[in-house]
Amino acid sequence: MEKEGMTYAGTGVIYDAMDPFKRMAQLAARETAGNINRLNDGEFREFEASRGESAYLIEATKSYLAHVEEGLGTKNLVADAMYALTGKSYYDQIAQDTVAMIVNDIVTLGALPLSVAMHLAVGVSDWFNDEKRTRDLVNGWKNACNLARCVWGGGETPTSKGLVVPEAVVLSGSAIGIIKPKKRLIMGEKIQHGDSIVLIRSSGIHANGLTLARKIAEKLPNGYLTKLRDGRTYGETLLDPTYIYVGLIEDCLNRGVDIHYAVNITGHGWRKLMRATQPFTYVINRLPIPRLIFDFLQKHGPVDDAEAYGNLNMGAGFALYVPLPHVSKVTRIAQDLGFDAWNAGHIESGEKKVVIQPKGLEYAGETLTVR
Repeated sequence: MEKEGMTYAGTGVIYDAMDPFKRMAQLAARETAGNINRLNDGEFREFEASRGESAYLIEATKSYLAHVEEGLGTKNLVADAMYALTGKSYYDQIAQDTVAMIVNDIVTLGALPLSVAMHLAVGVSDWFNDEKRTRDLVNGWKNACNLARCVWGGGETPTSKGLVVPEAVVLSGSAIGIIKPKKRLIMGEKIQHGDSIVLIRSSGIHANGLTLARKIAEKLPNGYLTKLRDGRTYGETLLDPTYIYVGLIEDCLNRGVDIHYAVNITGHGWRKLMRATQPFTYVINRLPIPRLIFDFLQKHGPVDDAEAYGNLNMGAGFALYVPLPHVSKVTRIAQDLGFDAWNAGHIESGEKKVVIQPKGLEYAGETLTVR
């Protein structure tokens, strides 16, 4: 008997329910823009075009200031389970995941992070008594900030009894960044017919899709200790830390790469490739070398291709849209930093959609309504 396929919505993560709230909040937020003018003589003003992008921009005379807030999600619950099973906390890697979720968003507009703050909400203060876990978290956050080439500016550690269950934490954070000079701004209006889509390989699942991954673990006889083909366990593979792409963007900008747009491929999967508002078709004709984790997820869900590419990064964690002559420079810079990058496709004028030719998939523009 054929197993019924799993969907992300079926795990309780329903973008169609969340996205209308995001759009409502964005509309309300626009109405507060004039408050910036109260505090200065016109030195700062809202950069309205950044509304709906991965970071919010405030324009100054010679620069843009960027602000972003992001959360880890539920990946730390996998770390908690593996800590109980193996004695390894994995919270150094969880820290990198959280910082990556923040800074990989801010760099999509060309902003380099200046300061990152941690927000760690616990259910009971006893959570801090585990010195091994807390030390791993602190060291991991510091190391992640070094990878992101920014300072750890502070944070907040509330005890939210009754909101957070005693054995868990909610990890998130924020960052401020800067675009200077202003010509380094990356916005969707630069996208052109014929641009190349350069995909940057992910380390694995990163920090998106873990609710689905945790549901799959419940179905496995050995749970997180189930072995993949390479001999590693399901749990440790899920916990491979998210790549931080700040250095890639900074080095590309420093070496004159003409970046027309950048996408952090997290929630909504490869549908994120059409995040810009302009009507373009994003054609993918070359897929990444598959990571074992995605084959495993698809097999044991089961999760079909349409669901997987529509919600997971499927081996591509970041995308850059550049003119064809700049592709080789991007791939060399990526290689110097230890990343795999490849010319995965191109952009065409026309209907807004993502076409993944090797899989026979198409995602229409209305399937991504985050603005």
